[in-house]
Amino acid sequence: MATTTLTRKPARKAAKVARAAKPVKAAKAVKKDVSRSYNAFKEFDGQHYTGMQVGRSHKWNYDKGVWRETKVTPDRWELTYSVIKRRAGHAPEGSGVPIGTGYHWFILSHQYVEKLNANDYTTSMVGLKFKLAHKRASKDTWSASDTAQRNKLIEILRGLIDELEREPEKTVPVPLHFVHKEKDYKGVAIPVISSCVDGVCQQLDVTLNKKHVGVLKYTRNGWRITDTPQGLVNAISAQVEEWYNLN
Repeated sequence: MATTTLTRKPARKAAKVARAAKPVKAAKAVKKDVSRSYNAFKEFDGQHYTGMQVGRSHKWNYDKGVWRETKVTPDRWELTYSVIKRRAGHAPEGSGVPIGTGYHWFILSHQYVEKLNANDYTTSMVGLKFKLAHKRASKDTWSASDTAQRNKLIEILRGLIDELEREPEKTVPVPLHFVHKEKDYKGVAIPVISSCVDGVCQQLDVTLNKKHVGVLKYTRNGWRITDTPQGLVNAISAQVEEWYNLN
């Protein structure tokens, strides 16, 4: 299998991956005021914010929605998508914003598809979303004007272009092809852009044999994929480490 050539020494790369995963602190027995924690001011890279803490995740299930797309040039399509998404699980009591709150997001994503038959395709998306504005439940106006939102989007796109030019590996899928327990596996691991550090991506969305497996993550205990046998995870991660020249 082809491998990328990295500019730094493999040993240093491996150290970068190891340092990226921080131990998870044990949960305190003291009962927390969830609402107070959610609304408390926090700081990330000098920016103050409220709401969900950076580093935490959501998992959603989407209802049967309607995706419409129109081809406007040989390589460009315009799309609309409307659906209700539902939390996988339940929100902690007292957490989150009031009912009626709105958000305006801008999404940048890879969409990988493969035709299965005349009418069906596999679909996998990995990307980023950026908040341009929000609307409080008690107000009818957005937190930023149309002009301010447009300027913010331009700033985001320019910054992303600079980032990808500096670190092109963030957009390069890792090909997978191996045999595990006498079964042949072929697929791809798509980097989660925000997880890439100095040429090594520490989270990758994995599809094998036309089925979505999950997100491969590097943790303090090594590579893991939720609800996936560790033997299969080890086989996948070996290919990823070979690709990034970490062996």
